[in-house]
Amino acid sequence: MLLIFLLGHTAWVHAQAMLPYTLTLDLASLMIGLVILTLLMTILVTLSFKRHVDYFADVYKRQDDSPCTNERFRANLKNLTSAQLKKLIKYKNEIKKNKGLLPICLLSVHIFIPNLGSAQSPTSSSVLNQGPIIVTLILVFIPILLVVILGILKTKHIVNREKNKLMRKEAEAFATYLDVLPAPELKTIQDQKQALDYSLTHKELAGKQSINDKRGLLYIRQNTGLPIAAIKKKALPRPYVDPALSKVIQWYLISATFWLLFGTTVGEYLGIKFVAPDADQLSWLSFGRLRPVHTNAVFWGWASLGMLGLGYYIVPRVSNTSLAHIKWAWYSLHLINAAITLGSISLMMGINNGGGEYREYIWPIMLLFGIGLGFTLNNYLLTIARRQTSEIYISNWYIVSALIFFTIVGLVGYIPQWQDGLGETIVQGYYMHQAVGMWFMLFTLGIVYYFLPQQLNKPIYSYSLGILAFWAQIIFYTLIGTHHFVFSAIPWWLQTVAIVASVGMVIPVIAGTTNFLMTFKGAWYKLKDSYTIPFFLVGIIFYFTGSMQGTAEAFRYANLIWHFTDFTVAHSHMTMYGIITFLLWAGIYALIPRLTGREAPQITVGMHFWLALIGLLFYSIPLMYGGSLRGLSWIANEPFVQSISLMLPYWLWRAIGGTLMWLSHLVFAYNMYKMIARPMTSIDIGQTAIDLLDPKDKDKHLY
Repeated sequence: MLLIFLLGHTAWVHAQAMLPYTLTLDLASLMIGLVILTLLMTILVTLSFKRHVDYFADVYKRQDDSPCTNERFRANLKNLTSAQLKKLIKYKNEIKKNKGLLPICLLSVHIFIPNLGSAQSPTSSSVLNQGPIIVTLILVFIPILLVVILGILKTKHIVNREKNKLMRKEAEAFATYLDVLPAPELKTIQDQKQALDYSLTHKELAGKQSINDKRGLLYIRQNTGLPIAAIKKKALPRPYVDPALSKVIQWYLISATFWLLFGTTVGEYLGIKFVAPDADQLSWLSFGRLRPVHTNAVFWGWASLGMLGLGYYIVPRVSNTSLAHIKWAWYSLHLINAAITLGSISLMMGINNGGGEYREYIWPIMLLFGIGLGFTLNNYLLTIARRQTSEIYISNWYIVSALIFFTIVGLVGYIPQWQDGLGETIVQGYYMHQAVGMWFMLFTLGIVYYFLPQQLNKPIYSYSLGILAFWAQIIFYTLIGTHHFVFSAIPWWLQTVAIVASVGMVIPVIAGTTNFLMTFKGAWYKLKDSYTIPFFLVGIIFYFTGSMQGTAEAFRYANLIWHFTDFTVAHSHMTMYGIITFLLWAGIYALIPRLTGREAPQITVGMHFWLALIGLLFYSIPLMYGGSLRGLSWIANEPFVQSISLMLPYWLWRAIGGTLMWLSHLVFAYNMYKMIARPMTSIDIGQTAIDLLDPKDKDKHLY
C-alpha cells in the first residue's frame, strides 16, 4: 500500500504539471517504507509471542505452586454445563472404581529464526535508483515477507498444539478430582444443574384468561409477519453430498481462487504501470506480455474453474442423481490447471498466438484446455442422461449449452484455414464475444437459476421467461461479434447485422433481469439476513446495466467516441467483474459452508463485498468519463499526446480502484481458507474431563 501511494502521488504531481512522466520513486523512500512495514510486523509478532509465553508461564506456575489443591478444580466445576453435570451425576451414582491418572505433559516450542546476511551497498547510488533495481528489491522482499508469514502461522500451530497438551493435562487432573469427589458434594452439583436448567417461560406477567374485547377496541394480529430486526443467518444443513464429490468441488474452487489472486496481482501491477510506465525494463514484465497473462488467467483460471466447480454440484443435484465419473472431474481440473500454467509461462516468454485477444495461448496449450472441458461436458451429459427426474431443469440447459458453444467457439478460433486476411478479423470478433456471452454468461446464468431460488427459498418467478431469455440469447448473441469492427473493411451489411443483433440482446437481458428481480418479490427483507444475496443483487444489477451499455456501444456514433478508448476497458470490467465474478462469489459463499460446515467471519465477508464493489466503481466510472473525453478529443483532431496527458488522473483512479479490488481478493482468499481449512480447536477442559471418566470416550480427545 505504501508503494502504491508513493507511485500514485508522483503520478498525480506529473498529471497536474502536464509533464512527461518518469518513475521518480527513490530507493530511500522505498527502503524506509519496507523497514517500517517490517518493524510493524516484528512488533505484532513479538506481542503475540509475549502473550503466549505469559500464558504458558502462568499455567506452569499454577501447576507447580499448588499441584494438589482443589481451588482451581472447584473453579472448573462451576464452569461445567448442564449436560456435563448430568453425565457426572449419573457416573457418581453408579459403582465407580478409582482410576489413577498419570498425566504427563511436555512443552517443546521450537522457534526457527533465519540468519539474515547484511546486504552489501553498491558503489554507485545511481544504479540503486533505477526502476529495475527497485522492482527487483520489491520482488525479493515479497518472498521474504511470505516466509515470515508462513513462519508465524507454523509457530502459531505449534503454540496451539502445546497449549492443547497443557489443557489435556489439566483435564486429566480434573477428571481425577471428579472421580474421588465425595458423595455429599453431589447435592451441590445437583443444585448447580437445577439452576442451569431453569429458564423463564416469558409468561410470568401474563394472565391465563383468553382475550375477549367486547367493544372491538383492540386488533389482535395472530400472524406477526416479518421480523423487525433480523440477524445474519447461517447456512442451513443440506442433503447428503458425496465426500468424493465435495472434495473435487472444493479443489476446483481453491484452484479458481489461486488464479484469481495470480491474475489480478498481474493486473494490479499493470494498473500501476499506467501511472509509472518506467517501473521496470524486463521483457517478461512488459505490458504487452503481462496483459494477456492477466486476462487469460482470470478468464480460463478464475472464472472457468469457478463455474465448473459450481456446475459439478448443480448438475447432479437438479438431476437427483450422482455424478457419472468423479475421476473425469479430476482429469479436467488437472488439464485446465496445466494449460493455464503453461500458457502464462509461454506468454511471458513472448510465445503467443498472435494478436487475437483472449486467444493468445498457442494451440497445443489451448488443446489441453479443450480436452479438459471435453471430460467435463461428457461428465455432465452422462449425469443428466441418468437423471431421476423427467424434466431437465433450466440450470442444466444453460450449463450444458455453454460447454457445447465453447467447443464450437474454440474450434472456430483455432482452425488454421480461418486465420488469414479479413476472415481472421471476423473470426476474432466472433471468438472474443462468444467466449464472453456464450461461455461465461450462459454458464453463470445457469448458476444463478439454481442458487438464487435456493437462497431466497422461493421458486424462480417464471420458467417461461427463463426459456425466452435462453433462446433469445442464442439467436442474437451469436451475431454481434462484428460490432467491434464498425467502420472497418468488413462488409457494411455484416456490421449492420451485428448492430441489429446487439439491439436484439435487449430481449434476453430484460427477460432475465425481470425474472431474477421478480423472484425477490416478497423476500427483499432477506437481503439484510444473508451473506450471499447482496452479491447476487449486485451481479443482477450489473447484468442489466453492463449489457445495456454493450448495446449502446454498438451504434456507429458511439463507436466514433468510445472505440479504442478506456471506456471499453471499463465496460469489460463491469461485465466480467460486476456480473460474472460477483455471481460466482455469491455461488461460492452459498455452497462451501454446505460442503464443509464452516462459514467465513461476517466482518471479512462484508469487507470483501464493499472493497470489491467500491473498487469496481472507482475503477470503471473514471475510465468511462475519461474515455469519453478522450474520444471527443480525437474527434476534435487534437494532438494524440494531449489525450494521453488528459488520461493521467483517470489512470490514477484506475490504480486506486484496482488496488481496492485486489485487496478484496486477498480477503476472499482468507474467507475461503476459513470455510475450507480444518482449524485446530482448543480443548474444553470440562468436557474432556467428563469424557475421561468413561473409558469408551477416552479416545475422543487424543491429539
